[in-house]
Amino acid sequence: MLPDFRLETYFSRWEFRARYHMCASDMESMSVRELLDLSDDADRKAWDQLQLGYTQTFGAPALRAAIADTYETVDESNVLTFAGAEEGIFAAMQALLAPGDHAIVVTPNYQAAETIPGAICEVTGVALNSERNWELDLDEINDALRSNTRLISINFPHNPTGKVIDHKTFDGLISLARERGIYVFSDEVYRLLEREDENRLPQAADVYERALSLNVMSKAYGLPGLRIGWIATQDKEMLGRMERVKHYLSICNSGPSEILAQIALKSSDSILRRNRKIIQENLSLLDFFFAEHPNLFEWIIPDGGCIGFPRYTGSDGVEAFCHNLVENAGVLLLPASVYRSSLTVVPSDRFRIGYGRLNTAEGLAAIRNFIGNQ
Repeated sequence: MLPDFRLETYFSRWEFRARYHMCASDMESMSVRELLDLSDDADRKAWDQLQLGYTQTFGAPALRAAIADTYETVDESNVLTFAGAEEGIFAAMQALLAPGDHAIVVTPNYQAAETIPGAICEVTGVALNSERNWELDLDEINDALRSNTRLISINFPHNPTGKVIDHKTFDGLISLARERGIYVFSDEVYRLLEREDENRLPQAADVYERALSLNVMSKAYGLPGLRIGWIATQDKEMLGRMERVKHYLSICNSGPSEILAQIALKSSDSILRRNRKIIQENLSLLDFFFAEHPNLFEWIIPDGGCIGFPRYTGSDGVEAFCHNLVENAGVLLLPASVYRSSLTVVPSDRFRIGYGRLNTAEGLAAIRNFIGNQ
């Protein structure tokens, strides 16, 4: 049985009660009207004439073609869509793993990346090094390998740290997997939000025949309400196995969401330009805020994404700080306990902060006021 999903349980309590959602993992969203204004004539006609019936399990052909356009080597036949990224994670692990297999998972992580494979087979965690700006040590990956290792699961830009490993490390990991025929599950939901374009990693499905690249409309595009995610892979047999898992889950996506996602992908340049501008402005605000309080916080600007994992050094501890902040000031941050792992030690003095929303300045002002009244 899967354990309680700590992050979602925490959000169930606070996400829609807190005045300032300062740990959001997505970008500022758009209205349906704003998105439709970006559509071309063909997509607007498809929207206006849409019949609200079932859709194809693999996803609408036009949507899959739009997704494939975001890759270098795969085409629409290499894409399977899902109702969000979470369903994709679940389907991939069910299709890939069996009792008797072994998986390696990078920590800290989005909990499903650890607990779903852990409910199927043995899992070893390899921790990013918090004292070296969350670097990944390939020697530790190599040391964790077993004769029955079937999967290495990674996530860059990383949740919750925003880390992007360098190209040499990424290439080395792919080579390590290829030498042994190990699958790589690559969670790439924050890709395209890197601070420096040259740090952007290739999509794993483009460079390795046994890689599965996960992405979603929720994060970089800021459209979580669409509930449209996907996995791209060159391994069509594995794609078919995941489709058969999906038959037990959502079966198919929402038709309106598929068309809206297609519009967004075709308008990605303008959407991503707007979102990167929000990030750039909010990172300046965060830099100034943390510099004001060097006795309470340690902050290094993340490499990518719209979340970070700063250290809290106050004497009350991060758990009490986050609890009192949301209770008394209405500001929601995610304490380190949400990211604890059964596989490795995760630093207990950290918290997740988001900087993809337009009300970041107001949220920081509320935190300042709270700290000033302590």
